[in-house]
Amino acid sequence: MSVKRKDLLNYLEQNGFYLLREGGNHSIYTNNIKTIPVKRHSTFDRITANELCKQAGLEKKF
Repeated sequence: MSVKRKDLLNYLEQNGFYLLREGGNHSIYTNNIKTIPVKRHSTFDRITANELCKQAGLEKKF
C-alpha cells in the first residue's frame, strides 16, 4: 500500500511542522525542534512514511 505525499505532509503540518525550505531533491520541514527532509515523490510506501513520522517524533499513522 502506498501513501500519498499530500497526506503525509498534511499529517506533519497538523502536528506543528512547516516548510522551512526547498532543497535540491527534498522539501525540508521543521517544527523549530526537529528538522526532517521529505523527498519529492508523489507516493511513499508505508514503511518510509512511518519512518518519516518516527524521525519527526510522531506516532506512526500509515
